[in-house]
Amino acid sequence: MEKTKIMWLAIFAFSIALGIASILYLAHNIGKYGLLIALAAAVVCVLIFDITNTIVIVIHFTVFLLLGDLVSLVVKAASHKDIFRASAVVSAVLCVIYLVIGWILMHGLWETDYLVGTHKEVGGLKIAQIADSHVGCGFSGKGFGSRLEKIAASNPDILVITGDFVDDSTKKQDMIDACKELGKFRTKYGIYFCFGNHDRGYYSDERRGYGGDELVAELEKNGVVVLEDESVLIDGRFYVIGRADAGYGASNRKSIADLIAPLDKNKYMIVLDHQPTDYEAEEAAGVDLVLSGHTHGGQLWPLEFVQPLISENDNVRGLESRGNTDFIVTDGISDWAVKFKTGCRSEFNLIKVSQVRY
Repeated sequence: MEKTKIMWLAIFAFSIALGIASILYLAHNIGKYGLLIALAAAVVCVLIFDITNTIVIVIHFTVFLLLGDLVSLVVKAASHKDIFRASAVVSAVLCVIYLVIGWILMHGLWETDYLVGTHKEVGGLKIAQIADSHVGCGFSGKGFGSRLEKIAASNPDILVITGDFVDDSTKKQDMIDACKELGKFRTKYGIYFCFGNHDRGYYSDERRGYGGDELVAELEKNGVVVLEDESVLIDGRFYVIGRADAGYGASNRKSIADLIAPLDKNKYMIVLDHQPTDYEAEEAAGVDLVLSGHTHGGQLWPLEFVQPLISENDNVRGLESRGNTDFIVTDGISDWAVKFKTGCRSEFNLIKVSQVRY
């Protein structure tokens, strides 16, 4: 996990440096872009967003203005016309449109469909998958219920939650409310949960008013099956295998080979593993389907393409097949800290397992 720590330190350092550079650039060009516009934008950012999202907005604004300046320089060199002020206005408008779309993509919810096959004679199954709700960040505990209603309309056989159901900052009441909403959700084979790196919390239990054990108690009270290095056989055909998170308490995490050793390999094996970092071992073990979250699909363009270069994640988003094992990483149903998604969208996956290998 050392590479992951280095990745986050690098992202934070780079973001802060880029934010400072953006502010300096805007200050240097304040006369050209208009002092009142800049002050108004700064006030809006501070009033509506926290410092993280303010930095995101400032960086995007600066990038769009720089692109506008580049176009202006090309036009001036080609035709000797000065369009710098007009390009600044157009760039600002385009940036606002871009971020509004990013806001919508984060706060909405879309269904992403996958079809995976198997040679095993186990029939079919329709799986709904969510991850990274970070309840309280993008929506409240009760607001989670409206998302579940949309998922229920797809009529899945089973719902799986692949980690980061709550966040370090999730209030206790929001956690309880979200668990109650899960208690209203009805499927043929139930709801299954594995831990993510935020579910037990990185800080003291007192900070948010509850710990991992209390989260488990609330989930189980509402009919959710919590699996931490455990498995359960469904309908005599499918195993759901929930792994302990690769980050939190990883020293005690069982290997996938040990987890499936006592299982009937003729059954279809579905692995819930929050962080997509163990593909090689999971393929070698011969499991059929691995469902993950954690990456948020990169969230902001172009991080989808940067993450594989600087993180331990084997995949950032979507479906990948290795041998007879299918791996799916969801973009997540919400956000963590950033209120925009410009490289993906908030989603739940609907995965249909068919008795045909594609």
